[in-house]
Amino acid sequence: MGIRQFLLWLNLILVSVLLFFGANWLFYYFMGKKSATIITEEEFKAGMRRAQIIDVREKNEFDAGHILGARNVPYTLFADSMGGIRKDLPIYLYDNTKTLSVRAANKLRKQGYTNIFILKTGYSEWSGKTKKKKML
Repeated sequence: MGIRQFLLWLNLILVSVLLFFGANWLFYYFMGKKSATIITEEEFKAGMRRAQIIDVREKNEFDAGHILGARNVPYTLFADSMGGIRKDLPIYLYDNTKTLSVRAANKLRKQGYTNIFILKTGYSEWSGKTKKKKML
């Protein structure tokens, strides 16, 4: 195999990887738009007093720090825990990057929930009040 053929295959592989990631991003972008309203941190703070704030990260991440007033419903247990989420109150979801929140919003939408919001920047850029579990 010559160097030209090798470079051709390498380029094809790189383009395939980029197309995969682009398609994945588009999928989550449109699924998020369909299932929930993406809101800014300011909008999140303004409405959080009358909403159910749900952190869909795993328990260890939640314990390391979370938005004050949030409850933890890890995405891995989300399907079994949706019964504890009220349909008559707004639902504010967040995680670190929106990926899990979009998935959770999609599950909620399929179960008839309608008033769903996702924190645009995720917890990683949250500047509001937080709480950390004290470690022994």
